[in-house]
Amino acid sequence: MAELATIARPYAEALFKAQGSDLAATAVWLDELAAVAENPQLRQLADNPKVDTAQVFDVITGVVKTALPAAARNFLKLVIENGRLYALPEIASQFRSLKNAAGGSTDAVVYSAFPLDAQALAEVAATLEKRFGRKLGVKVELDPSLIGGIRAVVGDEVLDTSVKARLEQMKVALIS
Repeated sequence: MAELATIARPYAEALFKAQGSDLAATAVWLDELAAVAENPQLRQLADNPKVDTAQVFDVITGVVKTALPAAARNFLKLVIENGRLYALPEIASQFRSLKNAAGGSTDAVVYSAFPLDAQALAEVAATLEKRFGRKLGVKVELDPSLIGGIRAVVGDEVLDTSVKARLEQMKVALIS
């Protein structure tokens, strides 16, 4: 079977070209559809030969919290009819990459042991933008195993200033 990224790329590129100036709104509904498509029970339903594509479409549109525009509904029908529902999260990821490249920004995930307030997040975002030299769309995820500090992932680069990383460094230094 072809790699998931290879399957998702044409869908993401076609959606990117078709949506033109409405990329932000498209990213919102695409991320929501991708989150729903990750559900293992939904995938099992979609893979069931006794369930037709219209039923799968109805289930997904019933679960989605917002009203989907016509473009979203048509795109979802296409993905379901082609049996590519499992690729929807990767399609969303590649679409975000295309959108960010067009806007000159990159997604960043900041892992923190504790919730960050708006001011702290703004300071972290400004520092990371200066460090990486580009505009970042920062998303925060909690990871209590870090103990303290943060771990930032920007593209394929990682900046780890967490207590856990420092303890690991001390452990390595003491063992060797």
